[in-house]
This record gives sequence, structure tokens and C-alpha cells, in this order.
Amino acid sequence: MKERTIDYTLRNTWQGIVKMYNEEAKKMDSTMATGFTLLSIDPKTGTPSTSLGPKMGLESTSISRILNNLEKKALIERKAHPQDGRSVLIHLTPEGIKMRDLSKSFVLDFHDKVMEKTSKIQLKHFFEVVDIINQITSERS
Repeated sequence: MKERTIDYTLRNTWQGIVKMYNEEAKKMDSTMATGFTLLSIDPKTGTPSTSLGPKMGLESTSISRILNNLEKKALIERKAHPQDGRSVLIHLTPEGIKMRDLSKSFVLDFHDKVMEKTSKIQLKHFFEVVDIINQITSERS
């Protein structure tokens, strides 16, 4: 195909973002998946382990692997849910909070760089198109 398609452009752009995040995370002996997971955990109250997969768009086997690695690195700890003994809450350790803060600052820095180079109208149109794409993909499910 000579014409750029929407899915190619999105995939190529996302792969560039993933590469950028992974290069930065590697400097901290981490990965983008680790940072994304830490950002998905509520730093004050913790997050139920069962809600992390859907929240992040990952299968339970993938999230289990990530959580096991985070626990080995002492970035998270699992605690029984105080209201539901069958459930487990994932809490950040002090080191996990530090790593989460670093991840958050990098994400916000990237966001700010994009904001500096785009107008409000461009961003408005970008989000309108993304909303349309999300609507189309959810209708196919």
C-alpha cells in the first residue's frame, strides 16, 4: 500500500512511544510495563489485583507475571482486602512509590513536549479522531 493507513500510523507511533519509554526505563533497570503498572496502582489505598488487568487492557496471565516481577523487586506488596477476604490489594512500597513518581514525571514530560508543539485545535481534532476510532473498535466487539 502506498497510502498511509490509520492503523499503520497508530501502530508505528505507539511503537515509537514504547521504544522511547523502554529506553528511559532501562536507565532505571525497569521497563515500560513496570512503569505503566505502577502508574495504575493507587498510591494511597492500593488497587485490587483483579481490576489491574482490565484497567491496563492486559490478560490476567500477563498482569500476574508483571506483579510477580514487581514483588521480587520489592516495588509492591500484596495485602488482604480489608472488606473482602477473598480479594487482594496491591500496594506500592516506598521504593515503588519512588519508581512510580519517576514514571509519572517522564510521562508528564512527554505530554508537555507534545503540548508545546501542538495547538489546542490540533489536540481537539486528535482526540475527536481517537474517540471515533475507539467507538468503531468497541462496536466490533
